[in-house]
Amino acid sequence: MLEPSIDSLQEKINSKYTLVTVSARRARELQNESNPLVENHKSSTYVGIALEEIYNDKLYVKETD
Repeated sequence: MLEPSIDSLQEKINSKYTLVTVSARRARELQNESNPLVENHKSSTYVGIALEEIYNDKLYVKETD
């Protein structure tokens, strides 16, 4: 089971495409820098850590008009 759930993540970023794009980009950054924005993350993968950052409002998408 994915934790946090897709439903709870879509409350933060309502587009699945944007959610995937942002988390993949952040996962690449984490792989290079290894500097997570959340302490005591549960996930052992970079994508999982990125999703936890989104869920905890540490990573978000700034929408433009």
